Amino acid sequence: MKIVFFGTPQFAVPTLEKLLNNPNIEVLAVVTQPDKRRERGNKLTPSPIKTLAISANVPVWQPQRVKKHTATLTKLKESGADAFVVVAYGQILSPQILEMPKLGCINVHGSILPKYRGAAPIQWCLHNGEPETGITTMLMDAGMDTGAMLLKATIPIELLDNAHTLATRLADIGADLLVDTLFKLERQEITAIPQDDSQATYAPLIEKQDYGLDWSRSAMELHNQIRGFYPNCTAKFRNQLLKITATVPLGSAYSYELPPELEKIMRKLPDLSTLSGSPGEVVSITKGIGAIVQTGEGMLLLREVQLAGKRPQSGWDFVNGSRLTVGEIIEKG
Repeated sequence: MKIVFFGTPQFAVPTLEKLLNNPNIEVLAVVTQPDKRRERGNKLTPSPIKTLAISANVPVWQPQRVKKHTATLTKLKESGADAFVVVAYGQILSPQILEMPKLGCINVHGSILPKYRGAAPIQWCLHNGEPETGITTMLMDAGMDTGAMLLKATIPIELLDNAHTLATRLADIGADLLVDTLFKLERQEITAIPQDDSQATYAPLIEKQDYGLDWSRSAMELHNQIRGFYPNCTAKFRNQLLKITATVPLGSAYSYELPPELEKIMRKLPDLSTLSGSPGEVVSITKGIGAIVQTGEGMLLLREVQLAGKRPQSGWDFVNGSRLTVGEIIEKG
């Protein structure tokens, strides 16, 4: 089977690796976003997909706008590909491109469609406290993640998953599901199922204002925001920006979901019923662990934070380094 692969970030890498390593698949070319300038040194940096393609001696095409780039359109049309595979490419494909390959354009999407159509399904799924998520492969059409569904795989979301860990798990699952999808399509063993638009939900691009933490919200809502938008959620501490990157919502309702190493830590914490404060107030500090902050409903243990201009540090290192005291207020982001 001959494939042209469209993808850009790390999430797409396991799928391309699976295709490259399959003896029954030939990756004719890779289409990825143009190199971008990164903050440090402002040097042009290739996408993870471009780096992998070059190491595998696969041709790389990087049009600024693929649907208007005549040379790339010509190469795609003349490629003779059986399918175009699209994983987090970052550009919309035109109807002209969608109609080129024999089997169609197959997308690997990081949600259980029709829920969480859009650019950030993994992040919003965590933010909204979903108990499970998964991967859907689909035949692409002109809409935003509206194409007919092919195969699905579902996994539970763990209490301490964040956008990075969940994306890593889903990327591996998506890679296997995509290969399975391609060969079943070729053998005509899949019936594409139209999506029920009435059940659709959306996962838009994350905006800067989505990162600010409001301590009047519940501990679980804040925990979901922090892990969903990892590692960018912010509060203010002593008039400085403070990123909060890992937390644990405290209480018996969540204790059964904790991994064994954290269960041991939880036993060291004080009796929560004896603690109280206003939202954002540090109500307790536990030696070797870190600070407990009061929220609008329940309490939150700070496991990892990052002060402006500093490296990420554990909750306990933050307490020590800042000489944090009970009663101090961590302000709204």
